[in-house]
Amino acid sequence: MKKIKRGLSALLVGSLLLAPVAQANKNKLKEILAERMPSLSVENIQPSEIKGLYEVMVGTNIFYVSEDGKYLIQGRMFDLEAKKDLTEEKLRGVRATLINAVPKAEMIIFKAPMQKYVINIFTDIDCGYCRKLHSEIDQYLAEGITVQYLFFPRAGKGSSSYKKAIAVWCADDRNAALTAAKSNNNPPPMKSCDNPVDKHLALGEKLDVRGTPMMITPQGTVFPGYMPAKKLAAALSQEK
Repeated sequence: MKKIKRGLSALLVGSLLLAPVAQANKNKLKEILAERMPSLSVENIQPSEIKGLYEVMVGTNIFYVSEDGKYLIQGRMFDLEAKKDLTEEKLRGVRATLINAVPKAEMIIFKAPMQKYVINIFTDIDCGYCRKLHSEIDQYLAEGITVQYLFFPRAGKGSSSYKKAIAVWCADDRNAALTAAKSNNNPPPMKSCDNPVDKHLALGEKLDVRGTPMMITPQGTVFPGYMPAKKLAAALSQEK
C-alpha cells in the first residue's frame, strides 16, 4: 500500500511539473506563429493525439503545427483504429458552441407541432435552393423538424438580398413575410429597424458558410445545400 501511495504521489508531482512546461511550449509556439504568420488569428493551441504535433484553432478551422513551429499541416486527422475523424469531432464542438449561443429571439423560427429535431439554416432570400427548401417547409414540420432561420445574403452587406432580409425582419409577421419574399408573393416593403442580419453574416463567415442553404444541427453537424425533408429527418435520426 505504501508503495502504491508513493507511486501516486510521484505521478502527481510529475504532472504538476509537466503542466507549466506544456503551457510554456504552447506560449512559445504561439509566439513563433505570430512572427511567421501574423495574419493567422490563433484562438487556442493544444497538443494533438500525435506526439510532437500541436492542434491550432483558427476560427472554426483546425491546423496542425510541429512543436518547433517549422511545419504546418492543413487537413484531417483520423483515428484508423477507432474509425473516427478526430478533426471533425472537435470542429463540431466549436460549431455547436457558436450556433447555440444565438438567441432564439434573433432567428425566424418555424416550429414543428411535434418536434423531434431542430435545424439551423443560413438562408438567402434570392437563393434558388433556399426557395425550394422553404416551399416545402410544411414537409419539414410534418417530419418533426423545427427550422430556425438565420440570414446569409451571399451578395453581402448593402445588396438587394441584404435589404430584403432586413425588410422581412422588420415586418409585423416575420414568418409570413419570409414566405412571401421567397415566393415573390407580395414581399414586405423595404424598411429598416434594429435587426440581427449583420450578426448572422458575421457568424456565417466565422462558420465558413460558402453557400446557401447551409444547415447546422445543435450538435454542430453540417449539411451543406438543399436536402429533402425525409432525407434530412433520416440523417438527423442517425446523428450521435
